[in-house]
Amino acid sequence: MGQCPSCKAWNTLSEYKVEQGSGARFGSARHKSRSIIEATEVKNLADVKAENLPRIPTGLREFDRVLGGGLVQGAVTLIGGDPGIGKSTLLLQVTAKLVAQGLKTLYVSGEESAGQVAMRAQRLELPPEGIRLMSEIELETIERVIVAEKPDFVVIDSIQTIFSDELESAPGSVAQVRECAARLTRLAKTSGTTLFFVGHVTKEGSLAGPRILEHIVDTVLYFEGDTHSNFRMIRAFKNRFGAVNELGVFGMTDKGLRGVSNPSAIFLSEHRDNVPGSVVLVTQEGTRPLLVEVQALVDETHSPAPRRLSVGLDGQRLSMLLAVLHRHAGLSCFDQDVFINAVGGMKVSESAADLAVLLAILSSIRNKPLPRGLVVFGEVGLAGEIRPAPRGQDRLREAAKLGFSRAIIPRANRPRAPIEGLEVTAVEQLSEAISAVQGMS
Repeated sequence: MGQCPSCKAWNTLSEYKVEQGSGARFGSARHKSRSIIEATEVKNLADVKAENLPRIPTGLREFDRVLGGGLVQGAVTLIGGDPGIGKSTLLLQVTAKLVAQGLKTLYVSGEESAGQVAMRAQRLELPPEGIRLMSEIELETIERVIVAEKPDFVVIDSIQTIFSDELESAPGSVAQVRECAARLTRLAKTSGTTLFFVGHVTKEGSLAGPRILEHIVDTVLYFEGDTHSNFRMIRAFKNRFGAVNELGVFGMTDKGLRGVSNPSAIFLSEHRDNVPGSVVLVTQEGTRPLLVEVQALVDETHSPAPRRLSVGLDGQRLSMLLAVLHRHAGLSCFDQDVFINAVGGMKVSESAADLAVLLAILSSIRNKPLPRGLVVFGEVGLAGEIRPAPRGQDRLREAAKLGFSRAIIPRANRPRAPIEGLEVTAVEQLSEAISAVQGMS
């Protein structure tokens, strides 16, 4: 082509080389990562020395519990939750705690201005000295600042607001979220910076954006709780540096989030007298035993299809448990509405809650309260057998510590040595559990 199609000039075209896009986007990160991850060298696993990763405490005990003991250098964590539940508040408190320990931090706000973040810090009475703050949504600018500042701890609030100039899609799109998260993760791994992403959630409560976002990061945390309640719970659903399914409980105050030292008190309602349809379950959240009150209401139905409603417990198991109750205890609910509730907004997913649900239903049907000071746990099989629950000794010790005096548990969980102040009844069948309850005064 001798003529320029734009200016119509002749013999003005010149040849030059163009850098390949793959090398520009990933080449530098690949060379940097080799200094930390020796991907090109093949080793025998027996020759590799296992290393214990040092932990950095955040100053919030409940948060450290969920993380597995504290922050890990170079780790990337994604925390999600409903709008207004306290994600930004918690991370701003953590940032202030780390600054007090002498660490260098950077808080990147993509949703709020610097003045709005300063107002939150003032309301929480956090010392502003030492907290580095930037209100920015362009990825390339954030990368340059992280490289220049070399912080120990970085918060990206939120990952859905960040965009890269190399992509034409809008912020929050699948391509933008995937690319920005991947590049920031590579930067954290090469620099040793501990990175936190704040993620939006969908109407169903799951993290918004591509599923690969959860695969990229090291830890995935979910912030749970009713925005109308003062209590918040954080669960770990993925943790490469600690245990999953750990639970941290916080109370929301006008000075921010405060850890709850005795979360069982939240999930136990106060009754002056025993009421029918109520039983205390000892459940296990990670390494922490919790006492939760399970309530049942059985009432005559006024429709051809009786209702089966479960709040905080597995609704699919409720129909199965009602069938077991009918077959092995002779109590039918085909003409009754059955409602089950876990007090305090707690979500119990383990099958060890089966026995508590059945005894609460039995108490409601007969309109007779269960004995005072009773705790139960155990999985119920289709044959009416009571199966053991994991960490049964820890559950019993927690119940005894909180003043409970009686327990109905699976026979396989019977303690080898007596527990002071706790009378334990071990059962193998559902019929034995019902007889044990009837025999208690």
